[in-house]
Amino acid sequence: MEKNNEIKNTIVETYAGDMAEVIENDKEGLIKKIIHGEEEHEQEKNNLSPESKKNRLFMLIGILLIMLGLLVLSFFFLKKDGNNTVSVEKQFVPIIFNDQSVFLEVLGFKKEEIVQTVLSEISNLKVKLGGVEGVYLTENKQIIGLRRFLSLIKGNFVPGDNPIFISNNFLMGAVFTGLKSTLPNAGDFFILLKMRSTADIFDSLRIWENKMFFDLYGFFGVKISAETNYLLNKEFQDGVVENKNARMLYDKDGGIVMMYIFANDNSIIITDSQFAAHEIMLRLASAQKKQ
Repeated sequence: MEKNNEIKNTIVETYAGDMAEVIENDKEGLIKKIIHGEEEHEQEKNNLSPESKKNRLFMLIGILLIMLGLLVLSFFFLKKDGNNTVSVEKQFVPIIFNDQSVFLEVLGFKKEEIVQTVLSEISNLKVKLGGVEGVYLTENKQIIGLRRFLSLIKGNFVPGDNPIFISNNFLMGAVFTGLKSTLPNAGDFFILLKMRSTADIFDSLRIWENKMFFDLYGFFGVKISAETNYLLNKEFQDGVVENKNARMLYDKDGGIVMMYIFANDNSIIITDSQFAAHEIMLRLASAQKKQ
């Protein structure tokens, strides 16, 4: 029994001695490992610390992005609350098909200058026979509507303020008929008005008859002289053009000086040419079929 205890004690002492010897021999390496581990731990702490330069940079960038996001949101909220809506330019849609469209700037022009500008344009058309050139007057590159046009020429037609009844969208232009011997490339002038129904414009047109020729004679190339002065007071008469009701102004020889035609339920053509009226009505009918 005592012999066994002595053997066990000898084994323990030997193992302890061996461990002490190993630790003694590996003391330097173990210390290095401990130091290296501490250094790695410290480095990891530094990397995660807000005091790190890299982390401070990331935090600064994050704060700036948050502030920028708040500014953008504030801008849109203020934009929505205010009335600073962005105006969208209306798409240009002609009333009828035009073989060619021209835009004439008339900002600051007087009536006589507007008339001469239009006459110069329609005296040398570049469309085919039977072709239509639409003429649009502009101010600062913005197309002017019917009411502004009447204001510029000091016209006596009163369409009312509501564009639902009589549209502000109108067309002025010329049809190339090739019938003007003195000006072979000149077109026959016309104005096309649009309204909700004939009833909305009938009374206003009848009142305008007394001044219609006075307001528009220049666009038709008529010059007021001792021989033509009577036309200023001459009355319109009932007539029919292309099976449509019309009101006609004739000269002494029975020639048409000016007329307005009820082309359909919501279109009025003002012209001095039956050929021009015929072409415009064909295009109005074609536009209605497409709709």
